[in-house]
Amino acid sequence: MSDALYAFPLPTSMPHLPQDRRRRLCAWLLRRCGWHVRGEFPNVPKLVLIAAPHSSWWDGVWGLLVKVAIGAEIAFMGKRELFRGPLGWLLRKLGGIPIERSAAHGVVEQMVLRFADAERLWLGIAPEGTRQRVAKWKTGFWHIARDARVPIFPIAFDYATRSIVLGPLLEPSDDLDGDLATLREWYLPFRGKYRNVDA
Repeated sequence: MSDALYAFPLPTSMPHLPQDRRRRLCAWLLRRCGWHVRGEFPNVPKLVLIAAPHSSWWDGVWGLLVKVAIGAEIAFMGKRELFRGPLGWLLRKLGGIPIERSAAHGVVEQMVLRFADAERLWLGIAPEGTRQRVAKWKTGFWHIARDARVPIFPIAFDYATRSIVLGPLLEPSDDLDGDLATLREWYLPFRGKYRNVDA
């Protein structure tokens, strides 16, 4: 696959779609809008991907363009009720995983089982949980990664440089607060559309 076409490194561990019109269009749109990817995708089959700062619905647009351009299968969670009817078909097509939030076994346990059953799974989560500024991140992503024994892959939306920055993998330890502090410190230099991540 041509790096010149997509202008950023591709993860060799992920199965790639053919170089079809959708992928070329998304790569062209990213370049046309001045966006680029900095860093390298990790060569691992399973991980929890976190994206921040999440301050605008535009974050989803740029993230989706990158996802389609590289042909990566990145999953996301949604409440089971959303997966009914035609919308459910579309959400599954885009990588949605229905979650039963009222089940006796919680969301973390459901996703850990998904990881155990999957040969490959990249799960995307916004740790802030909202586009508004929050004092604390939701910690479900960390519990999923630790219990599933998969690394955390931080990605930043840096509007100051129009970059989607790929960070270093973090293997979760038994120190939740320490791991969160490490991740939030990595995000400090990057500016979201309307705000950054506070330390």
